Amino acid sequence: MQRVAGVKVLRIGPYACIGRGRGLKTVELYARVRHAVLIEGISERAAADRFGINARTVSKMLKFSVPPGYVRTKPPFRPKLDEFTGMIDGILAADKDRPKKQRHTSKRIFERLRDEHRFTGKITIVKDYIAGSSFAALRMSNRIP
Repeated sequence: MQRVAGVKVLRIGPYACIGRGRGLKTVELYARVRHAVLIEGISERAAADRFGINARTVSKMLKFSVPPGYVRTKPPFRPKLDEFTGMIDGILAADKDRPKKQRHTSKRIFERLRDEHRFTGKITIVKDYIAGSSFAALRMSNRIP
């Protein structure tokens, strides 16, 4: 804040609109903040004012060179599916030895669970679980980095 003729005037810098608001900060903003503090030598508080973000956010940005990703603390809770995951895994394991055209689709697995085991959930729950387990299996076999 500056005073001009007795009136408070907010000086908005060229970067002030970059960090305004809540939410995720971009990698570009991380780089600019880190450059301003580490290379140009301005203080963390001055960088917070320049970029329009909180001083705590600036100190967090200095700890990480890129924004840290989100990591789940515990697996998702699936009350309708949890008791059937063993059956789904068994079907998928048995299908590994079969030719590709004879393997169960996620729709067919859902129909078997519904008809044979009285599954009351919806097909999207089963599809999401199968897609996640297939992706995990590919990662374990080092096909996906």
